[in-house]
Amino acid sequence: MVSYRKRGSVWQYEISYKDTSGKYKKFRKSGFPRKSDAISAAAQLQTNHPNLISFQSGKQLFSDYFEHWINLYKKPTVSNITFIKYQNTLQHAKQLFKGIRLSDLSRTVYQQKINKFSETHSIRTVHTFHKQLKSALLDAFDEKIISIDPTRKTVINGTPPRKQRMTLDYKETKLLVKHLDLNMLEDLVIYVAIVTGMRFAEILGLTPSDIDTQNNIISITKTWDYKFNSGFKPTKTKSSQRDIVVDSETIKAVQKFVSHHKIPETNPIFVYNSHSIVSAEINKILSSKLNGLGIARIPFHGLRHTHASILLYSGVNLLSVSKRLGHSNVTTTQQTYLHIIKEMEEQDDNKIIILLQAIK
Repeated sequence: MVSYRKRGSVWQYEISYKDTSGKYKKFRKSGFPRKSDAISAAAQLQTNHPNLISFQSGKQLFSDYFEHWINLYKKPTVSNITFIKYQNTLQHAKQLFKGIRLSDLSRTVYQQKINKFSETHSIRTVHTFHKQLKSALLDAFDEKIISIDPTRKTVINGTPPRKQRMTLDYKETKLLVKHLDLNMLEDLVIYVAIVTGMRFAEILGLTPSDIDTQNNIISITKTWDYKFNSGFKPTKTKSSQRDIVVDSETIKAVQKFVSHHKIPETNPIFVYNSHSIVSAEINKILSSKLNGLGIARIPFHGLRHTHASILLYSGVNLLSVSKRLGHSNVTTTQQTYLHIIKEMEEQDDNKIIILLQAIK
């Protein structure tokens, strides 16, 4: 229902409507010099926005709409880890789109904000950010909360991906091991990663019962959820369940740590009171140690690659390395360490030539 009245020297229209809860609401607008102008404006509004609830929703901040959207549509359906990514997008959106309402979003405004975000983020990160925002905005468009799709033909840019070194060479590895204090939890975690090639979650999932002191074997049967500290979890794949042979000194170091801290057989060795160090912390600790030794940094996962690289360069066959890493097949190992395999093939070619020359 629409009503009109004069306020001073100008006219105002008032439209009554029901909100989603069934309660009557009123939408008013004034400032029209003639009543006919108010009538025309009210008719235009009702034609363009037959559902005034949607029209009013367009006045809310985009970041508020996105927060409501992820809690309504994503939280019940995605994993905790994925939802955290949506929450990260929300935090960026609050800063980037600060004060901008849904109804204010145009293709130009949206592109400007994406360009701003791309100045400090990689193309991959910008693409994910845009993809999540676009999903919410397309729903707003479908519900006629906004009259255009501001994400249409958005151009995605970003900073070039930074090349990161992923392995240490043999001398650097020896130097790092030499400066590790195996009585310290973090140092022992780094050491175990170097000598076994285990994943971070696999190391945290180790219990004293997984350490075979008689045969110098470490059994990998589970992992630890270090992101949410929800406890033990299955290994990444079935092939990730494996036994790894190590030297006696490694077994002694782990056993000494277990005995000193009186860790029960079924408790995680590197987790205290159900809380563990997270990947960001162990990466920071590793970077600090490498920096102190004058060695270029690598991520913690790079210790796994370092382990595999040293074995391959030392002549350990590909199948053995693949099983030790817990890969589902040799092809995965080949693809991951193709550059090393090619270098070894070149070395073998040289050996073959020398042997053939020696025959003559």
